[in-house]
Amino acid sequence: MAIHYAQDAEHVVLITIDRPESRNSADMEHFKLLREAWDRFRDDDSAWVAIVTGVGEAFFSGADLKSYIPEITKLQAEIASGGRSEINGYRLDDGTKAVLRNYELNKPVIAAVNGFCTAGGMEMLGGTDIRVACTEAKFAVMEPSRGLFAGGGTTVRLPRQIPWAQAMEFLLCADLIPAERALQMGLLNAVVDRDELLDTARNYANRIVENAPLAVQATKQSALSGLYHDEEELGILRAGLRGLSGVEGLPAEAREILESLGRRLSTAFARESKLSRKIFSSEDAKEGPKAFAEKRKPNWQAR
Repeated sequence: MAIHYAQDAEHVVLITIDRPESRNSADMEHFKLLREAWDRFRDDDSAWVAIVTGVGEAFFSGADLKSYIPEITKLQAEIASGGRSEINGYRLDDGTKAVLRNYELNKPVIAAVNGFCTAGGMEMLGGTDIRVACTEAKFAVMEPSRGLFAGGGTTVRLPRQIPWAQAMEFLLCADLIPAERALQMGLLNAVVDRDELLDTARNYANRIVENAPLAVQATKQSALSGLYHDEEELGILRAGLRGLSGVEGLPAEAREILESLGRRLSTAFARESKLSRKIFSSEDAKEGPKAFAEKRKPNWQAR
């Protein structure tokens, strides 16, 4: 098992991503294991704070594209043909839940970033609350440089969490940004020597567990509700529109208007997913990874 879960006597859980041979990227099995680790933490009343970290030179680098894409494509086909929501415990949303996108978790999560934090690592970082990095850590939203799209929450969360201009530097330039610069940009709480990383993260965790757990969870829930209130409110509105459009005796014109509004209303995360599907089906999305593998400059066609 390459996702380790350990809880101490002080209500603190340490989740460690241990797949250094793949720069701590995840295939379908490890996305499932990471999602299960978050589920375990969420559902255990004795677990109050989680620390997530990696091993080796990487924190987390998201999907292992060599194995994950064919695996998830096969799973999609099997689920669609069988009319099921999961097969052997694997779900289509394991990848998004693993990076804490659209995942309800009101318990505090601390990231101890031990190295490269890219792709899904940046996406999961956006779902954490306190972030500590070692001096060697580097951060990047590299998808645009590969003709791809950061569809796991980064394009929605990052501009809401740090100043706009700083977020757009991350998102548009696709630079590899060192830890000290990331600290200045507001992405991190602290940068420390590597041998102090986990101790620093545990110090934050210990300060949190000194407080009443229910009060802490309600505080995080309220903060998230304020930051992402549109997600919940648009969901409620769409449900209301669906209900109204089904009212017996409603004039056809009114029903058409309500149904049209329901189709057009979408949350920021839903729009991100739609854009992600569009970009991943583009010619540039094929060219980027191919050029990277061939160690040459990509020939972008904007199509």
